[in-house]
Amino acid sequence: MSAEDLENYETDMELQLYREYRDVIGLFSYVVETERRFYLANTVDVQARSADGEVYFDLNLQDAWVWDVYRSTRFVKHVRVITFKDVNVEELVKNDELEVPKDPGASL
Repeated sequence: MSAEDLENYETDMELQLYREYRDVIGLFSYVVETERRFYLANTVDVQARSADGEVYFDLNLQDAWVWDVYRSTRFVKHVRVITFKDVNVEELVKNDELEVPKDPGASL
Protein backbone atom coordinates (compact mmCIF):
# COMPACT_ATOMS: atom_id res chain seq x y z
CA MET A 1 0.00 0.00 0.00
CA SER A 2 1.44 3.33 -1.01
CA ALA A 3 1.46 6.46 1.14
CA GLU A 4 -1.14 7.97 -1.19
CA ASP A 5 -3.41 4.92 -0.81
CA LEU A 6 -3.11 5.16 2.96
CA GLU A 7 -3.89 8.87 2.91
CA ASN A 8 -6.95 8.26 0.68
CA TYR A 9 -8.13 5.50 3.04
CA GLU A 10 -7.82 7.76 6.08
CA THR A 11 -9.63 10.58 4.26
CA ASP A 12 -12.48 8.22 3.36
CA MET A 13 -12.71 7.01 6.98
CA GLU A 14 -12.90 10.60 8.26
CA LEU A 15 -15.62 11.42 5.72
CA GLN A 16 -17.64 8.38 6.81
CA LEU A 17 -17.23 9.41 10.44
CA TYR A 18 -18.40 12.95 9.68
CA ARG A 19 -21.45 11.62 7.85
CA GLU A 20 -22.30 9.39 10.81
CA TYR A 21 -21.90 12.37 13.16
CA ARG A 22 -24.21 14.45 10.99
CA ASP A 23 -26.81 11.65 11.03
CA VAL A 24 -26.75 11.05 14.81
CA ILE A 25 -26.26 14.51 16.33
CA GLY A 26 -30.02 15.01 16.64
CA LEU A 27 -30.22 12.05 19.04
CA PHE A 28 -28.09 13.76 21.70
CA SER A 29 -28.37 16.65 24.13
CA TYR A 30 -24.72 17.56 24.73
CA VAL A 31 -21.42 17.96 22.91
CA VAL A 32 -18.37 17.23 25.07
CA GLU A 33 -14.85 18.06 23.98
CA THR A 34 -11.69 16.94 25.77
CA GLU A 35 -8.08 17.19 24.66
CA ARG A 36 -8.22 13.67 23.18
CA ARG A 37 -11.83 13.03 22.13
CA PHE A 38 -15.10 14.51 21.03
CA TYR A 39 -18.35 13.02 22.38
CA LEU A 40 -22.08 13.39 21.96
CA ALA A 41 -24.08 12.39 25.04
CA ASN A 42 -27.51 12.61 26.64
CA THR A 43 -26.29 12.89 30.24
CA VAL A 44 -23.08 14.61 31.33
CA ASP A 45 -21.63 14.85 34.83
CA VAL A 46 -18.35 16.76 35.25
CA GLN A 47 -16.58 16.81 38.61
CA ALA A 48 -13.42 18.83 39.24
CA ARG A 49 -11.15 16.88 41.58
CA SER A 50 -7.68 17.35 43.00
CA ALA A 51 -4.93 14.99 44.07
CA ASP A 52 -1.42 15.92 45.17
CA GLY A 53 -2.05 19.53 44.21
CA GLU A 54 -3.09 18.62 40.66
CA VAL A 55 -6.60 19.42 39.40
CA TYR A 56 -8.28 16.98 37.05
CA PHE A 57 -11.75 16.41 35.67
CA ASP A 58 -13.79 13.26 36.13
CA LEU A 59 -16.48 13.00 33.44
CA ASN A 60 -19.29 10.49 33.35
CA LEU A 61 -21.32 10.34 30.14
CA GLN A 62 -24.43 8.26 29.53
CA ASP A 63 -25.79 7.19 26.14
CA ALA A 64 -22.81 8.52 24.23
CA TRP A 65 -21.32 8.53 20.76
CA VAL A 66 -17.53 8.78 20.44
CA TRP A 67 -15.78 10.59 17.58
CA ASP A 68 -13.03 8.08 16.89
CA VAL A 69 -12.35 6.81 13.39
CA TYR A 70 -10.64 3.67 14.74
CA ARG A 71 -13.44 2.47 17.05
CA SER A 72 -15.57 -0.32 15.67
CA THR A 73 -18.43 0.64 18.01
CA ARG A 74 -18.96 4.35 18.56
CA PHE A 75 -22.24 4.09 20.51
CA VAL A 76 -21.63 3.36 24.19
CA LYS A 77 -23.96 3.20 27.19
CA HIS A 78 -21.51 4.69 29.70
CA VAL A 79 -18.17 6.48 29.34
CA ARG A 80 -15.89 7.63 32.14
CA VAL A 81 -13.14 10.05 31.17
CA ILE A 82 -10.35 11.37 33.38
CA THR A 83 -8.57 14.42 31.94
CA PHE A 84 -6.09 16.97 33.19
CA LYS A 85 -6.96 19.52 30.50
CA ASP A 86 -10.00 21.74 30.19
CA VAL A 87 -13.34 20.22 29.28
CA ASN A 88 -15.89 21.93 27.08
CA VAL A 89 -19.55 20.92 27.47
CA GLU A 90 -22.23 22.50 25.31
CA GLU A 91 -25.94 21.82 25.38
CA LEU A 92 -27.34 21.25 21.92
CA VAL A 93 -30.40 23.18 20.84
CA LYS A 94 -33.05 20.95 19.30
CA ASN A 95 -34.61 22.29 16.10
CA ASP A 96 -38.06 22.33 17.68
CA GLU A 97 -36.70 24.54 20.52
CA LEU A 98 -35.68 27.32 18.15
CA GLU A 99 -38.14 30.17 18.00
CA VAL A 100 -38.50 31.40 14.45
CA PRO A 101 -40.63 34.52 13.98
CA LYS A 102 -43.78 33.94 11.94
CA ASP A 103 -42.95 36.98 9.81
CA PRO A 104 -39.13 37.43 9.81
CA GLY A 105 -39.42 40.77 7.99
CA ALA A 106 -41.70 42.25 10.68
CA SER A 107 -38.87 42.71 13.20
CA LEU A 108 -36.60 44.64 10.81
